[in-house]
Amino acid sequence: MRRGPDGIWQVSGYEEARAVLRSTATVQAGLGIETVEKLPSRFRRPVLYRDGPEHREDRRQTARFFTPRRVDEHYREVMVRVAEAQIDTIRDTGRGLLADTAFHLAIEVASAVIGLTESRPGIRRRLESFFPEKFGTPGLTSLHGIRWLLRQNANWLRIYWGDVRPAVRARRRRRRDDLISHLLDEGCSAGEILGECITFAAAGMVTTREFVNVAAWHLFGDAALLARYLAADEPGRIAILQEILRLEPVIGRLRRRTTAPLRLPGDGQDPGAEVTVPAGELVDVLLHQANLDGRTVGERPELLRPGRPMAAGAGAPGLSFGDGAHKCPGAAIALLETDVFLSRLFALPGIRMASPPRVGFKDEIASYELRGCEVVLTRRT
Repeated sequence: MRRGPDGIWQVSGYEEARAVLRSTATVQAGLGIETVEKLPSRFRRPVLYRDGPEHREDRRQTARFFTPRRVDEHYREVMVRVAEAQIDTIRDTGRGLLADTAFHLAIEVASAVIGLTESRPGIRRRLESFFPEKFGTPGLTSLHGIRWLLRQNANWLRIYWGDVRPAVRARRRRRRDDLISHLLDEGCSAGEILGECITFAAAGMVTTREFVNVAAWHLFGDAALLARYLAADEPGRIAILQEILRLEPVIGRLRRRTTAPLRLPGDGQDPGAEVTVPAGELVDVLLHQANLDGRTVGERPELLRPGRPMAAGAGAPGLSFGDGAHKCPGAAIALLETDVFLSRLFALPGIRMASPPRVGFKDEIASYELRGCEVVLTRRT
């Protein structure tokens, strides 16, 4: 725990990071919250940007969409159907781009959870435009800023008219067992539902695409790990994926703002030292470093060792899904759909990686983007 030269506190220890994420004296910061805070007060914020009793109640009401049983009984069939269709395409053409196939899978699964099932053709193109590889900074003080402002406003409208509005209209006529129906029952407007859909799209589509790619990259590059993965049952395969995710969190930095003085352990020099972070301060939780804390994850934390013994209370993927009130609710979905796809991909005879991915980074959240990884079949039936 230390204060950086920019005045932002940095937390890199596992227990300290978890304490910040679980604290009721911190609220969400970063991830575009500055823009959301400019919305009119009557506009309901997406769940990602709310805190306190309202946020906890919303999470309680929507938890049923993400339980392990529901994932298995409601979403597994979608995962299998879409994954097998993508694998068939690779089998027929002899090649495929992992970023494209993984994004298609993630879109279909997340759409089933959210309720975006009446979309007009082109949802993938609209989402690619909304979440480009390189973002500009919208604003009114330069031509560059104005161009990005107009572009993002146009992207919002395209997703609203192409995806959200058709789903809302269908559910106004007849409710379904999905998130949009729940939001309608809560009295949300179409604009508020659009905000929630974009939030869940980022969490459930964009991040899953990256994880599928990085997990495949590890498996292609480690013959022993791949053999272990192929020989394992589903829980064993997911344990391998969890360990990959511990080492490769898709989002490596979360930011919080303190609302009251927050006492945390110090910088590690003195085991008994404490630091008090004043109210109103920014705190960066460095997940990628916390997941390497040997006090929690054991010896040689930098090595990939599925099933490694973790300290009491620590999950196998570390803090890669976050913790506390804002912990990712879709963890079980992301892990299962990744396994459903990769277990079928690596079952293809002669599958190999023709070109490794191109790696990009988003420094503000310590996230990676993998593009251009092509797989080919060397033996086609």
